[in-house]
Amino acid sequence: MRWIEIKVKPGSRESSLTEQDDGSFLARLKSPPVDGRANEELIRLVAGHFGVNRAAVVIKTGLSARLKRVQLPG
Repeated sequence: MRWIEIKVKPGSRESSLTEQDDGSFLARLKSPPVDGRANEELIRLVAGHFGVNRAAVVIKTGLSARLKRVQLPG
């Protein structure tokens, strides 16, 4: 299992995932933080970036926070 720290900025103009200098990631999401839509978009974005199945990406901590800890396979 691999863990990554992601700071999320919902309501952005475009979706993107960029690695920061400290090894964490910054996710800019189009979706608003309403009804879990931003979390769903984050899972799709992370899965696409790392080339893994969406079901394998799990938000372990920070479901309702902007700082999240995400688990990836391998």
